[in-house]
Amino acid sequence: MEMDTTMIKYLIILLGASFLFSCAAQAQTGKELLTGDNAPSFSLLDQNGKAFKTTDYVGKKVLVIYFYPKDESMVCTKEACAFRDSFDQFTKAGAMVIGINGGTVASHKGFADHYKLPFTLLSDPDNKVYNMFGIHKKFFMTGRETFVIDLKGKIVYTHEAMMQGKEHADDALKFITAAKAK
Repeated sequence: MEMDTTMIKYLIILLGASFLFSCAAQAQTGKELLTGDNAPSFSLLDQNGKAFKTTDYVGKKVLVIYFYPKDESMVCTKEACAFRDSFDQFTKAGAMVIGINGGTVASHKGFADHYKLPFTLLSDPDNKVYNMFGIHKKFFMTGRETFVIDLKGKIVYTHEAMMQGKEHADDALKFITAAKAK
């Protein structure tokens, strides 16, 4: 029995939709963290291969943790450079900037060196921390989300915008500056 082209197109659309729904369901495994929640503690390797533990910094610095899909991609590079360009302002406000994605330590090292990024990049190859923060996949990529964590370890600000990388740095800095002025 031969299938006509309409039936084949229908099957392709059905298989594609089925795949998308399965990816979406898989991405929904972590509990989404919200303002007021305690930030999870974690340890990952930085771009120099050294262990970075959030417990070493909570209570000492405001943490700006931003999750991004891929080193060297267009939006991610704009986002990283925006954090770099505002780095002194974050530091003066008592904040520490940390970027996280599933890239390797070597990839992060190359990315940091290429764009002279003065902040910590952490490798999360199994998306363990992504899942702890409940970050969902978008367009077959890990999500882009920023969290500001206060000195008590509470999430005080979140920002999610997949295609506006620069906004993450700008808006997080505005929030920290306004909170400090109060």
